[in-house]
Amino acid sequence: MGAPPYEEKETCGTVCLKYLLFTFNFLFWMAGGVVMAVGIWTLVEKSDYISLLSSATYAASAYILVLAGAIVMVTGVLGCCATFKEQRKLLRVYFVLLLCIFLLEILAGILAYIYYQQLNEELKQNLRETMVKKYKQPDEDHITKAVDKLQHEFKCCGSNSSSDWADSVWVRTTEAVSRKVPDSCCKTPTIGCGHRDHPSNIYKVEGGCITKLENFILEHLKIIGAVGVGIACVQIVGMVFTCCLYRSLKAEPY
Repeated sequence: MGAPPYEEKETCGTVCLKYLLFTFNFLFWMAGGVVMAVGIWTLVEKSDYISLLSSATYAASAYILVLAGAIVMVTGVLGCCATFKEQRKLLRVYFVLLLCIFLLEILAGILAYIYYQQLNEELKQNLRETMVKKYKQPDEDHITKAVDKLQHEFKCCGSNSSSDWADSVWVRTTEAVSRKVPDSCCKTPTIGCGHRDHPSNIYKVEGGCITKLENFILEHLKIIGAVGVGIACVQIVGMVFTCCLYRSLKAEPY
């Protein structure tokens, strides 16, 4: 007479776990879209600035988020199927995918943190050289576009200061038409405005574009790291629910 109440209790527990896991999977699927969106936004909207960096770590972190986000969305659907079909094999696959995504997002967070530490030194070593040697040079259109966008949007001129352009390969050519700085340095950009290197005409920002670009990338690294680690922590809850449901299904008689 004691068996039926026990079975009913186990069944109610399983039903609760199923709905908890289903709710988690729905939220997890939405989070996957957010993760993928952050990664795509970083790669598409900020791709010009990525071309100014010598290291691929920043881009790699974004690619990992895109990959993890795509897998998260697929995994969320698989999790719903595994939950309602009550198939232990599907639950095992789901758990393994959750674990893989967890590791990917932790990796993205770690890469973002490591690059956060070395970004200043990289910019100091490479940004000035990139700007003075590659601006307006053959087959370097992406660099030219990135430099012009950087100086115009961040209201800065040169890597450390506008005087950096005195060493530019482009400034020394006839193509520059005696410009002292690119027109993108001007407060009111017009064709040929770079002839006059004066504070009333061009941006004289302390720290130059290095400081502006560094602050910009650091903010985005914080977002990438926070999203990756935050979603990874949420996944721990999903893995716990999955283990509980798996054990509950295993314990039920057929």
